[in-house]
Amino acid sequence: MPTPESKKKSRKKPPAPGGPPSSGVVACWEDDPGDPTVPPPLVPIQVPAPNQSATPLPYKISGAAPAVNVYQAGTLQFRYYAAAAALRRTADFWGGIVPSGTVWNIGKVLPVALDSGVDLNAFYTRGDGGDSPGLHFFHDTVSGTVYFSGESPDVVCHEMGHGVLDAIQPQLFDAQTIEAPAFHESFADMSALLSALQVPSFRAKILSDTGGVINRSSRWSRLAEQLGFAIRVGHPDAVDPDCLRNACNSFFYTDPQQLSPNAPASQLSSEPHSFSRVFTGAFLDALAGVFQTLGGDNDANLVQTAQDGARILIGGVLAAPVVPDYFSQVAAAMVQFAEGAPFNGKYRDVLKGAFVRKGILSLQAAATISGVPKQAVRSMVAAVSRAPELPRVALSAAAYGLTKSVMTVRLAGGIKRLGVTGAAASGSSEPRGAQSAAESYTEDLFQRGHVDVGEHGSPTGGLTHPFGLKTHKIVEEKGELVLMRITFDCGFDHGRRLP
Repeated sequence: MPTPESKKKSRKKPPAPGGPPSSGVVACWEDDPGDPTVPPPLVPIQVPAPNQSATPLPYKISGAAPAVNVYQAGTLQFRYYAAAAALRRTADFWGGIVPSGTVWNIGKVLPVALDSGVDLNAFYTRGDGGDSPGLHFFHDTVSGTVYFSGESPDVVCHEMGHGVLDAIQPQLFDAQTIEAPAFHESFADMSALLSALQVPSFRAKILSDTGGVINRSSRWSRLAEQLGFAIRVGHPDAVDPDCLRNACNSFFYTDPQQLSPNAPASQLSSEPHSFSRVFTGAFLDALAGVFQTLGGDNDANLVQTAQDGARILIGGVLAAPVVPDYFSQVAAAMVQFAEGAPFNGKYRDVLKGAFVRKGILSLQAAATISGVPKQAVRSMVAAVSRAPELPRVALSAAAYGLTKSVMTVRLAGGIKRLGVTGAAASGSSEPRGAQSAAESYTEDLFQRGHVDVGEHGSPTGGLTHPFGLKTHKIVEEKGELVLMRITFDCGFDHGRRLP
């Protein structure tokens, strides 16, 4: 929720914190607070005060928790409980879906910092880049109004989604192929969508607003409207016209190595947040198909849609090897997973249809996917979970202005079990080699200025992009330069401030 920094005639001064005794409840948002220029303003809802540890995936917001109470929107106390409540709904939801015993990659409890400084950003990190591990949120001032990324459930649930995926498939964190980080961003957006469906009052609005056709554009499909507005003020073409990203979109799969590293929001690029929209759009269509298969029309079926869609998604992630064309592997594994109990193939057509319409699976690929015995699916999952660390491969370091001749990266070198690919202009796309995928993604990262080269940049031939957001860094291990990821950011670094 924006907070005025100066007096304005059109905005009243926020009420003082606190209110009547809340009997153990707090106020929070259903979903993103929304574009502040579009009336009417949203009204907070009240929920039981969230317990941050009594959940299968515990988290801890830094600092002392305010006294449990119903606080006014715009106050620090309200923002605390808005984030805590959103995190709790996400932790509870995924905690009931992921394999029993799943823990965060960075420890038993996920740390959360609600205000790590000035930026239109949020990120998840393992803590390798100097920031403490966990989730970090920020604030920034746009046209005299302060925006807090940690106040939005869309943003909060997105970032926790990164943590969930890192817990169940840690190989994706450093895999040097465009589709690995793009899927991470898509999973985080899917986490925001599924978490929103845990709010009964919001489900009722979705059914009303969409007429039961849930893959229409709506408050649900429009992610991070408020921060999208804040970014749009300074960079009109960097985000969608009414949000940060819309899960309801018409993007069709294209080999990301053939795309430009950046493009306006209306176009597809190889930048992970941009490219992620292809898979997110397919998932939204798949959820709509699941909902209709269940009979549609009512709240109970919408709840079941979220549960079934999430279980199939996790099944696909656990069974898919990390390879350059990761989207098609996850999609095919989801179809196969849904062939077994308890779904028994009832979602086969809606899943295949969603992935074919988006080009994630070619027609030929979809035709080759058939049901497999449940034991075979379990064997696929076990094989992926036992897979060794991704291999390293040497790339030319001189081409990136580094001081040594070579650097190594983690190759997306998993073993394919399904011979499927995405669509091309005609027929199926050609499978990409892991080496080629690594070179292409590495070039993208350096072009966008996302690599912190530190002391390893050539003093004359290096290119450092000193003020850009860094998602990767160059480290030296045993005399060898290594490119490693330090964070997954939310893509809000447009107009990042200088130090």
